[in-house]
Amino acid sequence: MKKFLIFASLAFASSSMAEDGKTFEVAGLKFTAAASWKEQAPTSAMRKAQFKVGDGEMVVFFFGKGQGGGVEANVARWLGQFEEPKEQLNPKSETEEVAGGKAKVTTVSANGTFLSGPPFGKKIPKADYALRGAIVECEGGPVFLKLTGPKKKVEGEAKAFDKMVRSAFAK
Repeated sequence: MKKFLIFASLAFASSSMAEDGKTFEVAGLKFTAAASWKEQAPTSAMRKAQFKVGDGEMVVFFFGKGQGGGVEANVARWLGQFEEPKEQLNPKSETEEVAGGKAKVTTVSANGTFLSGPPFGKKIPKADYALRGAIVECEGGPVFLKLTGPKKKVEGEAKAFDKMVRSAFAK
């Protein structure tokens, strides 16, 4: 019986840790990604965290306080990563204050033909893709989080993405 209890306790602890996901820190904020997302080594120095999310990816960018451009410019740039004009992307953007007004979070959603590839390299059009992004304006500087992938996958992971963004402000 004692062995069973020890095994059950370890199994529960392991499953609890797996449910919590991977925690990472950027700009003094601690985020917790979904347990099902596979952590990867960032593929560039601009990326502070990177995860494989099914056929998609979630990346985190941080350039420092006062760096990385404004919210509107980044939202426009993200929408510009699609082949279709902005009006055809079903774009949605919302901004809210969090942490008692100490930070702002702007979320962005869009879907269409995503032009995948490095900023100045060749782009590969990926039809029926979506983006769920967040720009967190905080004391340490803006943090940019972006999930892209097949539309069904991104829409299915939207709640997990939003939960990850909000995890930085959970008490």
